[in-house]
Amino acid sequence: MTASIKFFPLGNADTLRLDLVDGRKILFDYAAMRNCNDSQDKRCDLPVELRRDLDKASRDYFDAVCITHTDTDHCKGFGDFFWLEHAKAYQSDSRVKIHELWVPAAAILEENLKDDARIVRAEARHRLRVGKGVRVFSRPGRLKEWLEGEGIKLEDRKDLIVDAGQLVPGYEKDGPEQVEFFVHSPFGWRQDENTVVSRNEDSIVMHATFQEAGTESRLFLGSDANHEILSQIVQTTRRHGNADRLRWDIMKLPHHCSYLSLGPERGTDETVPDSDVRWLFEDQREEGSYIVSPSFPIPIKGTEDDKSDQPPHRQAANYHRRISKNCDGEFEVTMEKPSKARPKPFVYKVTAHGIALELSAPMVGNTAAAETPRAG
Repeated sequence: MTASIKFFPLGNADTLRLDLVDGRKILFDYAAMRNCNDSQDKRCDLPVELRRDLDKASRDYFDAVCITHTDTDHCKGFGDFFWLEHAKAYQSDSRVKIHELWVPAAAILEENLKDDARIVRAEARHRLRVGKGVRVFSRPGRLKEWLEGEGIKLEDRKDLIVDAGQLVPGYEKDGPEQVEFFVHSPFGWRQDENTVVSRNEDSIVMHATFQEAGTESRLFLGSDANHEILSQIVQTTRRHGNADRLRWDIMKLPHHCSYLSLGPERGTDETVPDSDVRWLFEDQREEGSYIVSPSFPIPIKGTEDDKSDQPPHRQAANYHRRISKNCDGEFEVTMEKPSKARPKPFVYKVTAHGIALELSAPMVGNTAAAETPRAG
């Protein structure tokens, strides 16, 4: 068995599933965006897709679910799908369990949340109070006041808190799971400057290193980080001598191909990234690497969608396409693959020769196959 990375066509929303070599399954974000009452909605039915996979594996749980931040496009339907510990209303037999919930500190501390974001907060707070089944990504001191308000000493929960610059406990590239996760964000000096919790600035940004038969392949998970946050991540990581933690073979593009994840100006035909972001996207990517935009199709120049402030932005996509072509790479859009008319989930395999796009069974016969690996 090899590890795999699965993307889902959900419009401007994030969900990614990692299947590890040892059988563990990790879900990054959960956004059930499809309108089941609209026959024209081309977004996939995420609950059906995930349950089908779990049934095939004879399990009713994910080993970890990471909600990178609590905007709707990262947690919609959370309260309908998962078996939650904090209230019996969420404990029917049909629900999917979470062995370990990963959240940023903002998901604990932010007030005035609504709908599924509020449910994520309630579950994360409950697990942190109990002291198990959760990991909070934060500078530990940021949670001190909240914990003390709950009658809990910070020292008694430090083992559940993962700071930037650390590896997530329980995952080693030399272990049976063959992957490790390095945390880039949230990081302390950004949090210390905040007077109001900002979800995009305090979202979980992570780097995964897979190992297969001695070959390392790397995945960058950017959540909804803007160019300022990415620039700060680059500066901080390089200052600590960890530039390898920014190399990548596959990039989950931040914020649905928004120009704001590249630079402050949209541009006429192509967004110009700031210098740190350019270094991340151009100098740190491997030959034959993949960029995946979890978004609606890229708009055509001059259309109403092209004029919209909302991503995806054509100018940002033009930049990503150009630099991908320059390194024999690929730029993929979740709602365009394999076609805009019928987008479907797709999978990358982590092989001994690098990352390879898995071909669907009808294209090769009765079994799935993989393209020649393009990175690693």
